Amino acid sequence: MKNKRKEPVNNNPAYSTQLLKAIRKFLPKRGLSLIEDDRRVRWTDRMLVITAILMAWTDSTMLKDAFALARDFVIRMYPTRRRPGRQFRGFLVALDKNHNRLLKCIRTSLQSVLCQKWMQRIQHRGWVVMGVDGTRISVPRTVANEQGFGVFGKNKSLPQQQLTTVFHVDTQLPWTWRRSRGDISERTHFGEMISELPSHTLLLADAGFTGYAMMRKLQNAGHDFIIRVGSNVNLLRKLGFTVREYDGIVYLWPKKHRKSEPLVLRLVTVIDGSKRVDLLTSVLDDNLLSDAEIAKLYRRRWGVEVMYRSLKQTMEKDKLRSRVPRHGQMELDWLMIGFWLLGLMTLDASGASRTVCRDRSWSPARALRIVRQCMSLSRQKTRKLSNVLAGALQDTCKRSGPKRTRQYAEKKREKPPGKPKIRIAERSEVIAAQKFKSAKIAS
Repeated sequence: MKNKRKEPVNNNPAYSTQLLKAIRKFLPKRGLSLIEDDRRVRWTDRMLVITAILMAWTDSTMLKDAFALARDFVIRMYPTRRRPGRQFRGFLVALDKNHNRLLKCIRTSLQSVLCQKWMQRIQHRGWVVMGVDGTRISVPRTVANEQGFGVFGKNKSLPQQQLTTVFHVDTQLPWTWRRSRGDISERTHFGEMISELPSHTLLLADAGFTGYAMMRKLQNAGHDFIIRVGSNVNLLRKLGFTVREYDGIVYLWPKKHRKSEPLVLRLVTVIDGSKRVDLLTSVLDDNLLSDAEIAKLYRRRWGVEVMYRSLKQTMEKDKLRSRVPRHGQMELDWLMIGFWLLGLMTLDASGASRTVCRDRSWSPARALRIVRQCMSLSRQKTRKLSNVLAGALQDTCKRSGPKRTRQYAEKKREKPPGKPKIRIAERSEVIAAQKFKSAKIAS
């Protein structure tokens, strides 16, 4: 008699246990209590955080449905613990009460993990390469949201939040962010975040972040930058402020800042087909950073746009679900935390190295699909969650044509910035600069 074929033995723990283990790896060990002495507390800190993250990962169009799915999965994660409250309103009250404290705790923990595991190992000639950019995210058109966030942009547009993110280029993960009403500029947000940049940052930014005060503040903090400039920037040549003025050296010295010394910068012009891109950098030595390297680094700033596309399209949060401003602010914060944690889990499972991060980054679509499957499955599969997440990387196929849609009705077609205005410094400007130079030498 032939032996019957034996089915493979499945010794893997349930996906709820595996996903909890993956999440818990990046949460702080202290500051997030799971058990409270007060028996009246149904929502402990750790359950609040995990539920808020799971809600960001769900594809439910209604907040109450997302809460129900997340709460059920948290109960499966902690079968021996006291069950949290059933009411969505009770969850919101508890989260609102502890939101700022919990958000600061989680953000600090994720920054620490990102710094220790990847940022210290993946650097470009000693720099930590970061990007910055902003976007607007819509919220439902309610009276409260219109009053709290305002309505800006196109006619008949929804109320919107302005989100500005500092972004780690190599891992394509956020580092910190600010959100506010839609009429607050991204430059104002970034000014508040300069103090939070890691030491020796090389910042990549588009033409929306130009300005003498911003660049001076970055240099005073010990950072360097590569920033695109346009026709709204006036530059000087032959000011005589530096000892050696070779090709590419320019000065940024607006009239309203003549009480301070001029900024000595390097102008790099990149021609990409019919497109012209003018870049200002604080790295003056081309042996330290060549023109070709500057062009290559600036192209990688596009990763922050890909991140925003993942938030809006892949995670389906182009329009948030909260009907009051405070809840909309919390929803956006935990959406960012959810995206950040999803990326850390994927990079950790794949054992991402310097090469993986730069040549083949993680795929938010694949990682999110895996996590959503875990939340919907009642039984475990034969493959471990870590093994499945390890394969959630971007594909390497070579496309014969552009990936974007040929005709997209709502695509923004903004006019690119023109050439910066450059002129030879006047004699009075040269004399004024020499006074700063003499004072600098004397000190």
